[in-house]
Amino acid sequence: MGSNSSRIGDLPKNEYLKKLSGTESVSENDPFWNQLLSFSFPAPTSSNELKLLEEATISVCRSLVVNNPRTGNLGALIKVFLSRTKELKLSAECQNHLFIWQTHNALFIICCLLKVFICEMSEEELQLHFTYEEKSPGSYSSDSEDLLEELLCCLMQLITDIPLLDITYEISVEAVSTMVVFLSCQLFHKEVLRQSISHKYLMQGRCLPYTSKLVKTLLYNFIRQEKPPPPGAHVLPQQSDGGGLLYGLASGVATGLWTVFTLGGVGSKAAASPELSSPLANQSLLLLLVLANLTDAADAPNPYRQAIMSFKNTQDSSPFPSSIPHTFQINFNSLYTALCEQQTSDQATLLLYTLLHQNSNVRTYMLARTDMENLVLPILEILYHVEERNSHHVYMALIILLILTEDDGFNRSIHEVILKNISWYSERVLTEISLGSLLILVVIRTIQYNMTRTRDKYLHTNCLAALANMSAQFRSLHQYAAQRIISLFSLLSKKHNKVLEQATQSLRGSLSANDVPLPDYAQDLNVIEEVIRMMLEIINSCLTNSLHHNPNLVYALLYKRDLFEQFRTHPSFQDIMQNIDLVITFFSSRLLQAGAELSVERVLEIIKQGAVALPKDRLKKFPELKFKYVEEEQPEEFFIPYVWSLVYNSAVGLYWNPQDIQLFTMDSD
Repeated sequence: MGSNSSRIGDLPKNEYLKKLSGTESVSENDPFWNQLLSFSFPAPTSSNELKLLEEATISVCRSLVVNNPRTGNLGALIKVFLSRTKELKLSAECQNHLFIWQTHNALFIICCLLKVFICEMSEEELQLHFTYEEKSPGSYSSDSEDLLEELLCCLMQLITDIPLLDITYEISVEAVSTMVVFLSCQLFHKEVLRQSISHKYLMQGRCLPYTSKLVKTLLYNFIRQEKPPPPGAHVLPQQSDGGGLLYGLASGVATGLWTVFTLGGVGSKAAASPELSSPLANQSLLLLLVLANLTDAADAPNPYRQAIMSFKNTQDSSPFPSSIPHTFQINFNSLYTALCEQQTSDQATLLLYTLLHQNSNVRTYMLARTDMENLVLPILEILYHVEERNSHHVYMALIILLILTEDDGFNRSIHEVILKNISWYSERVLTEISLGSLLILVVIRTIQYNMTRTRDKYLHTNCLAALANMSAQFRSLHQYAAQRIISLFSLLSKKHNKVLEQATQSLRGSLSANDVPLPDYAQDLNVIEEVIRMMLEIINSCLTNSLHHNPNLVYALLYKRDLFEQFRTHPSFQDIMQNIDLVITFFSSRLLQAGAELSVERVLEIIKQGAVALPKDRLKKFPELKFKYVEEEQPEEFFIPYVWSLVYNSAVGLYWNPQDIQLFTMDSD
């Protein structure tokens, strides 16, 4: 490195890096550091170049691993960075480009080195490397044992206190990235880490007071979606000593030259990532999710999760409960707008789920919004394009709907919101439809996709639970939505008959002398009958609670009345079929009295008149259908690998060799 431009391939031979990682100790006051930190080279623009940078860093880093116990150069570099950060705020105010640029370069080198150190050694060994100084081999000073903690605190201060300007954008991104790297030891363990040195530093001691301020800053970084400075904003004048152009490279985010690249994700399809408009917002959100999903310490809960669970709206003037630590206030309107706009990414959907599930203040605020379509439509679009999304993204979107449908006010209001021309819904032109009817259509489509492709019982259950929660509040269902409800029941009915026939043939075959093991059709039959009963309960709930509001559903029911005949006497469905059978009989009789060859309009008119005439007490009351989302035991076993897969696939300018990853299985690049 140094003041002259370099190519990535030349880094292992770079004289300054060789000196840093060599056998000679460099004092923190040595002019060498100014030379080392005045570097530029073309920023990587592809995953191959990122790999080249990684390989170059590894060779330097391995030399430093061997020599650092004798030289203490890692500690010296960190002290140089720490001393510079004390003047960073003033430098930003004074527009001191050169000072900020060199400080940023120091952090960039530290981040690159730490990433390899963490990959190649235990946390205990890493901690020891922070204690080495220029002494006899292997010796260390007790005075410097907290250098790691001091660096973490410094990063938190940098993220929260340095004003975000064009000249500080890059170093802000690098500080967030370095914190992600600090926590990346999880990537190299198959099991979820429940005790970690980095976790301990972040959850207690000097870092703890920064908890709420850090969470608030990361949320505001996500909300604001600040774009990087324009290309060329950091090119500085040529120095009089002939040192060449001083170019603010580091992670290269300011020049827009770093690209986001995607490898496989958690064993399922990873969505292609568009070029990020705000690397700072992206990195901040990833760090926030990592912090929120750290496991609790043995003697204290995760303070970052506590902060996320308890923050309030800036409009809320009620006092903070003394029993809730790390709370703060944030503008909920801005947060809501950002969440609505960013739902194309897994990480934004995961943040929305986290807030809805864990922060009652956010949930109450969102459910009171009169523009819920802005939030619900992006979630429905995720589910609609299920084949293009990875399974985790689909699950998060579905659970968000389930949480929303737990609220009766939401279930009523979505039928009052009328939408026009839903461009992404391609099965049928929907010129005008309520948000509630569209939600039903998309959930039913997801069920049908799952029946023919993934056959995931968990997905089925959550889809049906959301429909069940809504069913008592169905209002003015669109004719297409009503048709799709009955069409889904028709599909389930055919599947039931097919499995029943296979089970019968299987029993006959078992009487032969053939010892070939038979499929468990009884279990398949049990599952399909559970789903059929759920669908019957959903239809029954709508008829019992809002018959007069849904003539289109009654019409679809009458049109396909033969479907229900086989279930009238079935022991599993007899009770729930009573009301459906009564409605079919009652309205069929009224249509018969009206004569033959009735138009659709006339049939609907008769249905509306009949709905008023049908005595409500003739319909048997069943317990209200209500399903509540309950997080599984040990949710960290799901969420921690998921979050780190997002970091792996989405972090700007960070690359990990897939062969080193232990936490989840990676597809080859």
